[in-house]
Amino acid sequence: MSSRVYIENLADYVGREATISGWLYNKRSSGKIRFLILRDGTGVLQGVIVKQNVSEKVFNAFDTLTQESSLRISGTVRKDDRAPGGYEMDVKDVEIIALANDYPITPKEHGVEFLMDRRHLWLRSQRQHAILRVRHEIIRSIREFFDGRGFLLMDAPIFTPAACEGTSTLFETEYFDLGKAYLTQSGQLYGEAGAMAFGKVYVFGPTFRAEKSKTRRHLTEFWMVEPEVAFNDLNDDMDLAEEFLEHIVGKVLKNRAAELKTLERNTKFLENVKKPLPRITYDEAVEILRKKGTSFERGNDFGGTDETVISEEFDRPVMVHRYPAKVKAFYMKRDPKNEDLALAVDVLAPEGHGEIIGGSQREDDYDVLLKRLHEHNLPESAFDWYLDLRRFGSVPHSGFGLGVERTVSWICGLDHVRETIPFPRMIYRLTP
Repeated sequence: MSSRVYIENLADYVGREATISGWLYNKRSSGKIRFLILRDGTGVLQGVIVKQNVSEKVFNAFDTLTQESSLRISGTVRKDDRAPGGYEMDVKDVEIIALANDYPITPKEHGVEFLMDRRHLWLRSQRQHAILRVRHEIIRSIREFFDGRGFLLMDAPIFTPAACEGTSTLFETEYFDLGKAYLTQSGQLYGEAGAMAFGKVYVFGPTFRAEKSKTRRHLTEFWMVEPEVAFNDLNDDMDLAEEFLEHIVGKVLKNRAAELKTLERNTKFLENVKKPLPRITYDEAVEILRKKGTSFERGNDFGGTDETVISEEFDRPVMVHRYPAKVKAFYMKRDPKNEDLALAVDVLAPEGHGEIIGGSQREDDYDVLLKRLHEHNLPESAFDWYLDLRRFGSVPHSGFGLGVERTVSWICGLDHVRETIPFPRMIYRLTP
């Protein structure tokens, strides 16, 4: 066997011998010529077996190979634009590692539940490869954006002593002799502490919501990135959000064009993601709903259908700001011009994908924040440390959270978030 290489690096081996280790994706035969489609996780390669060029053992090995059998093939690499992946190998040797018997996911159509029950195998398909490579690119570009702008990564705890955004959507557990603990809904409060220490930070990790929602936009376990910046107001927050979105979408368009093509993604709306993004007030958004004839009542928060109707008016993400304070979290600062409004912003993605960013300017006044805690019936003792941030050198500050899975769903043009994470957790799914 020749030295092992990966399919993604075959451009460096044209005209040379190489060995590829992988799994059989498909095969076909044409008389004395046989074709193996091999995948190794980095791409696909067509191996061509010509009877007169190989031993009888190698030629006959073809007949025993089944879908997803593992093997190694060796031979000379050549470029061929007609072949899957753009390269072919003139095979000289085949080594079977393990035969797969009765692989359950065949080329025929399968139902979603069937595939979700076999998610550990479904990940091997080209579509899932494309989605998760886009996800990887998004995560890589998120870190690149903040790291390149001097933000410090601030790891927040997953176990927390109290709710961040509402007590009805918490997963709780007993925590030794200290009573109840909760899986975090957000790392934001800890991000605020980080911003007071380092100026600008970002929290990036898993978050959990126990709401019993079965919509196409909800998971019970998902990933969020949450930047927090000292001395930033709401306008600064919106400036950062639009620059951030332009960066990550641009990176996907540049580096994952092949994956978007596999997904048959129309990139028109993605190409429009350039700052400045449109900004409208909550009241202006309500007016759009009114003109479209919806039954929305002013003062409520927007539902998924409302977000879709609003976003249809724009060819790129739209920022909606200054929501009614009563539908937003306790920590959001009120608009000094109208106490009934929160200095909050949601970014709605086009094409019906809904909210991908939620952010606000935070309440920086100690007395006001204490009052808000009491109004929301939250235990003051659990937030004593959070109040300290207002006791000792409080400053205006703001931040936002971007949900990775909703962003993947939008950029890939998916109908449901279940394909945006390797092993989704939903209200009725805890396996595999």
